Amino acid sequence: MRHRLESWLVALAAFVICRLPWRLVSAAGEGLGLAFYAIGSRRRRIALDNLARAFPERGAAERERIARRVFRHFGRMTFELLKFSTLSPDDILARVEVEGTDYGRQAYAAGRGVFFLTAHFGSWEVDGLVHALVLAPIGVMARRLDNPRLDAMLERMRQWTGNWVIYRNGGIRRALRALESGQGVAILIDQHVLGADAITVDFFGRPAATTTALAALALHTGAPVVPVFSIPTAPGRYRIVYERPVERPSADSADPVRELTQRCTDVLEAYVRRHPDLWLWMHRRWRDPQAETGRPDTDA
Repeated sequence: MRHRLESWLVALAAFVICRLPWRLVSAAGEGLGLAFYAIGSRRRRIALDNLARAFPERGAAERERIARRVFRHFGRMTFELLKFSTLSPDDILARVEVEGTDYGRQAYAAGRGVFFLTAHFGSWEVDGLVHALVLAPIGVMARRLDNPRLDAMLERMRQWTGNWVIYRNGGIRRALRALESGQGVAILIDQHVLGADAITVDFFGRPAATTTALAALALHTGAPVVPVFSIPTAPGRYRIVYERPVERPSADSADPVRELTQRCTDVLEAYVRRHPDLWLWMHRRWRDPQAETGRPDTDA
């Protein structure tokens, strides 16, 4: 019953949102985010604790302002995504500006497939919708939502412009087949992970358990790793930036998987430092791996 109620509420919100002007959509989303900041004490504490550890040089008041902007951003992003998923391809492209697509084209031209590196930053779901239109459809690595009805809804959104979803069960094999056929695969590497595929790298000066899937597959296949991030510029508008491919470790590297994972994480950290209000600080990114069991708080 809870899953059914959640899906009805989201469907109702989507029905209303797609009929509202963008400014109202963005404002309503920001209001929802601020409401969660006010009532979501656990996530608020996690965000403030993470910000304090990442930016000890900033005062408590400034970190609180950043935290509020983070919640506002993710509320706004959620509502804007619901509206984006109802637009035609031409209308989607009219609301974004894209930089650096030549990096993506050159990476595809190498013929070894491409990893597109991103994170829970900006509007990563809009990144995927736009990528399929400006370059080519891609496989999006993700885990399923706990609510199967919402999961099916999100899958339809992700596939709206031609992408397909690569879920964890059998995901490595599917990603490998996509790369071997010269296609692109999008992966987010900014969440705490457990298990044999985890490796610890430095993120904001702290050890962070990070997936090795990206680095291991990129090194195995020779696929370049192209970072891509989105930055909101106005209500319902984004600038999507493709960066030059991440430099690969030298042949004599003692631990190429760790080295490439660290370099990818460094790219993410640089973006988060420039735009701290656009990253998911309410996720428990830094944990003691000896004390953790279970799966991450959130994923996409």
